[in-house]
Amino acid sequence: MIKTFKVDEQFSDMRIDRFIKKAVKNIPQGLIEKNLRNGKIKLNNKKIKSSKRVKISDEITFFNFDFHETSLRNKKLFYPPKKIIKLKEKLIIENNEDFVVINKDSGISVQGGTKSNKNLIDIFRNSSIFQNTKPFSVHRLDKDTSGIFLIAKNRKTAQLLTSLFRLRRVHKSYLAICHGSIENKKGVLKNILVRYDNNKKISENAETQFNVIDKNSYCSLVEMKPITGRKHQLRKQMLLLGHPIIGDSKYNLQNKNNLNKNKNLMLHSNKIKFMINSKKYTFNAPLPDYFLKYLKTKRLRFKIF
Repeated sequence: MIKTFKVDEQFSDMRIDRFIKKAVKNIPQGLIEKNLRNGKIKLNNKKIKSSKRVKISDEITFFNFDFHETSLRNKKLFYPPKKIIKLKEKLIIENNEDFVVINKDSGISVQGGTKSNKNLIDIFRNSSIFQNTKPFSVHRLDKDTSGIFLIAKNRKTAQLLTSLFRLRRVHKSYLAICHGSIENKKGVLKNILVRYDNNKKISENAETQFNVIDKNSYCSLVEMKPITGRKHQLRKQMLLLGHPIIGDSKYNLQNKNNLNKNKNLMLHSNKIKFMINSKKYTFNAPLPDYFLKYLKTKRLRFKIF
């Protein structure tokens, strides 16, 4: 069986894996990757990777793909109970006709992937808040990072917010508790960060403004404002500075075992500012209880709010 889908204007310049999930069917990421590799999903009759972006009038063809079986498999993956939906709805800071702002809790992914099918986007997809539409993810926030996360309610707003993030017109502020006493009160971190896309090495410039709010011999409370938006940027930069974020099990100093004892990543997205059609938006997300408790335990003063 061969089935072909054509790209229209609203999906132009979207990654092919995202196009498939939004325009065809919410197929698991791992299944998309596998069928792209096997040539069972092709773009204009050519094998491509999931990162390839589609254009208007492009044709995506599925060869011998069982959509019914995939649909059943998706239903078994995750269907959130009403209790979970209601709990996540309580995290909402702002809810208007175009977008929702939530104070994300630590430990949950914002969208699905090969290792995560219980995520905020899937949960809110079943919420009454998105009854006549569906949630659109417009930026990233690590699974273990808490704080402000935006979800668009329609494609037009999603495209607008995504553009604002790309053009660096969305200003975010994070709070982190880092290991050790940071010497400089304030400054700008500039690094070249390395990541890998499959076997391809990618080097990217990263820039972050920082301000030490309080510190002692054990740790420092730091406000960070990223200028660029690289993957794991703040966590990588603090490690390179020699003051990794407490609770970070991935980016830490191997000879500092006490860093890994804390189960929570002490990184919180506390503020966001942007403008749409000359209207200014500013949202603040209160710190989680475990963060406040840690500040009190380590006798760090908190002066932001």
